[in-house]
Amino acid sequence: MSAIRASVIDGKAVAGGVRERVRSEVAELVSATGMQPGLATVLVGDDPASHIYVRRKREACAEAGIASFHRELDGATAQDELAQLLVRLNGDPKVHGVLLQLPVPEQIDADAMTALIDPAKDVDGLTPVNAGRLMKGQPGLVPCTPAGVIELLRAAGTELRGAEAVVVGRSDLVGRPLAALLVGEDATVTTCHSRTRDLAAVCRRADVLVAAAGRPGLIDGDMVREGATVIDVGTNRTDAGLVGDVDFESVAARARAITPVPGGVGPMTIAMLLRNTLLAARGLAG
Repeated sequence: MSAIRASVIDGKAVAGGVRERVRSEVAELVSATGMQPGLATVLVGDDPASHIYVRRKREACAEAGIASFHRELDGATAQDELAQLLVRLNGDPKVHGVLLQLPVPEQIDADAMTALIDPAKDVDGLTPVNAGRLMKGQPGLVPCTPAGVIELLRAAGTELRGAEAVVVGRSDLVGRPLAALLVGEDATVTTCHSRTRDLAAVCRRADVLVAAAGRPGLIDGDMVREGATVIDVGTNRTDAGLVGDVDFESVAARARAITPVPGGVGPMTIAMLLRNTLLAARGLAG
């Protein structure tokens, strides 16, 4: 048994620091220019989790001094009606960020609707333009959860330059953009997925291991290199409550640092959304 016991990376504390910096910088922007950053949230349907997420985002905006514009559409809304709303928000000078809450009802093509959002207002970082900028290492708005992971790694004092990083998961929301961000930090990155051969062996190579597969307890202590930093992006609702993709106890016995679930990556997502809204407002202000 290793003598190592991982330090726990406190996502709530790191997110609190980001939110406080945003609040201060928003106040400075308003004082200097008279322009208040504004975020428009668009919710289609009655998914309970989505309603909770949007409410939390609006509350966070209020705390940061960001104006909140909420648009709620019926679950039977036609795609054309949603498209018209997104185009109107693109043209609204009071709105600096546009967020379409996912998932959307089945009659709506989420990718097509996301692509309609003005890249300068794409605070989720999901439009093809911003995704392309990220892949090319160019400035742009970056997806919130991956940006939050990088912030947590910095807070933990993890050296990324030259590190071997393994990302388990290849979603457009987390895995793919996070791999690009890690490459941008000069890490050597391997992306794993459901077809990866000998996942455990690949994970054991990692100085930085990020689990974002959506499978409870997928990563255990035998899959982790001693002294690695482990980031658990998983949020899986089970009979035992909310759990991550990492078996916390067995991994904490080997890792140098680890995020808990809840209280790790989760709080960072809204914090980075606020930061993206501020960045978008600055960009649109010229």
